[in-house]
Amino acid sequence: MLISGWGQYPYAEAEILSPVSSIELQQDFKDGKTTVCVARGLGRSYGDSSLSSTVISTRYLNRFHCFDETAGVLTCDAGVSLDDLLGVFVPKDWFPVVTPGTRFVTVGGAIASDVHGKNHHNVGTFCDHVLSFRILIANGDILNCSPSENRDLFLASCGGMGLTGLILDATFKLKKIESSFVEETTYKAANLKECLALFDEHNSAIYSVAWIDCLKQGKELGRSLLMLGRHSDKGGYIDLKKTVPSIPFNMPGFCLNKFSVGVFNSLYYGRVREKIQERQVHYSPYFYPLDGIENWTRLYGAKGFVQYQFVIPKEAGLEGMTCVLDKIAQSGAGSFLSVLKVFGKGNDNFLSFPFEGYTLALDFKVSTRTFELLDQLDAIVHDYGGRIYLTKDARMSERVFKKGYPEWEAFQTVREKYGVLGIFSSLQSRRLGLDVEH
Repeated sequence: MLISGWGQYPYAEAEILSPVSSIELQQDFKDGKTTVCVARGLGRSYGDSSLSSTVISTRYLNRFHCFDETAGVLTCDAGVSLDDLLGVFVPKDWFPVVTPGTRFVTVGGAIASDVHGKNHHNVGTFCDHVLSFRILIANGDILNCSPSENRDLFLASCGGMGLTGLILDATFKLKKIESSFVEETTYKAANLKECLALFDEHNSAIYSVAWIDCLKQGKELGRSLLMLGRHSDKGGYIDLKKTVPSIPFNMPGFCLNKFSVGVFNSLYYGRVREKIQERQVHYSPYFYPLDGIENWTRLYGAKGFVQYQFVIPKEAGLEGMTCVLDKIAQSGAGSFLSVLKVFGKGNDNFLSFPFEGYTLALDFKVSTRTFELLDQLDAIVHDYGGRIYLTKDARMSERVFKKGYPEWEAFQTVREKYGVLGIFSSLQSRRLGLDVEH
């Protein structure tokens, strides 16, 4: 079967296995029926991290096991999606402590990517709230992992992109909420310097995220909208059921260009009339704005797109981000989606992406020109001591990866210790020099 990541680039032929139970899956490994493979949840990692010759789909490993309402602790299969979780637990006034920008990711994928949200500066990553998980390794053994049990495998698996085994189920914390609404305050920033100052001024905000106009230059470079949020205690529970618009087919490549992106950016920035705007919104559009458009990736055309997300240290934020935005603006390769967030301190997970600083995510349609630009951005990011997010990556070189993730050798040592090196493998891991070609 021909499959791709969420960016529709690259594509690869794969055999898809869809076990209906962890017992069936374990027996396949004990019998030696499964060799080189990688797990795949809902396919929302953007590049080639869930592509391999054999892909283990977790679509049927999607049961809830138990929930402690006193402690807010949930145990469920790795194939449970955040969409499933929200549907069950928001009506009961519970919410994920950390959620990425889409609800269509699985719990296993959230652990493998160690996803972050709009509140990293306060609460860290998804895995910082994972109490334990069970993982199937290459010889068919199932191991319990936690910060205290098989700790090395826990640290390698959290953010390990599925390269340490198949996560079967997990136990993690939820947070108590009082309604399905968010109190949102939007600040209109004239440029990047003003935006970063607003982030600093409001560093105690529960949630914070900024949209940036990446085409503006000069005094308007980095003009942006900073959106702060907190869960509202008013409004009760409302299930936001509505018809979701869909992009019916891949748009022609010429539709998304510097001029169309420029028009969108002007309209989006101009929609906020006041310097400060306050409103109450449902949690869905605040946390998951793009989930409101089905098949939105088709906007980028049949060749697909790549998302480029990096982080640089806080002390280099203004200078480093200015260099990146200058390079993008000069290239004219406008990003339809440009999202800026602030990170707090990182954790000990070997390949976890966040560390204290600023992170910017950008989308570019696939082209030779795009790859040339991203090579130039790689150089800037690493000059400022930054790194690229593996979950969004589709083209990073081995050299760039190993420079940005100094714990990669410790990660490999753990994979070798547990006998998974070269068994759990993806197109990405081979491209990054973590596995040999098969």
